[in-house]
Amino acid sequence: MTGTVRIERRATTLLCILDNLRKRNSLNGAMLEGLAAAAAQVERDREVRAVVIAGEGGDAFCSGADISEWGALDPVEFGRDWVGGGHALFDRLARLPVPVIGAINGSAFGGGLELAALCDVRIASKGALFALPEASIGVTPGWSGAQRLGRLLPQALLREMALTGGQLTAERLWSVGFLNEISDAPVVRALEIAARVAGLAPRAVETTRLVLNAAIGEGREQAIDRLAGGLVAATSDKQEGVASFREKRRPTFTGK
Repeated sequence: MTGTVRIERRATTLLCILDNLRKRNSLNGAMLEGLAAAAAQVERDREVRAVVIAGEGGDAFCSGADISEWGALDPVEFGRDWVGGGHALFDRLARLPVPVIGAINGSAFGGGLELAALCDVRIASKGALFALPEASIGVTPGWSGAQRLGRLLPQALLREMALTGGQLTAERLWSVGFLNEISDAPVVRALEIAARVAGLAPRAVETTRLVLNAAIGEGREQAIDRLAGGLVAATSDKQEGVASFREKRRPTFTGK
């Protein structure tokens, strides 16, 4: 099987490179596992301050899901495993405790555009093209793209891509605020932005990202529980509750 996700540590940044150049960096099962491994690394390593996702080469960021991986699946496997599994992974990436920066160094089609949509910051190359071509091969966007893009793009542009298969330029998507920048060197710029993030208070960045996500419906239930849990975890009552449980005695709570 060709295709992998190369994970490189750059100081406090995790650089994830989609490497399936022969297939324009389309995503196969091994690459989805590689993205899941990157997510797990971020979740357990508090020294990671940002993630940058890029594609190998300069022609394609990611051309979507590799049809040879899912084309022969039966309806249950396709819906439950391929679509459901990819959707869960993209949700996990969107809810990482650190900012995710997309260095869109080439075209982003289908699942590639859905991957770009979960990023906090998006830097694209001048020649990058964006499309949702799923209907042209008899399927629909399945990895949360329609939902996230519906919050990020004007409906006219989203429907143009999804219902006609049309390709939009980087300039057009920058003009409506989907892209933060158009750059001759998107990976370099993404790493520069990641370095700026590293100079900020990490827990403040994490909490701010959590609140920003919750404000648009991304992981809202989790955000409520995490913020509530963090609030009570800082109290002396929590320490007293744990101590009294371990010492098998009645707790004395002070409200502090």
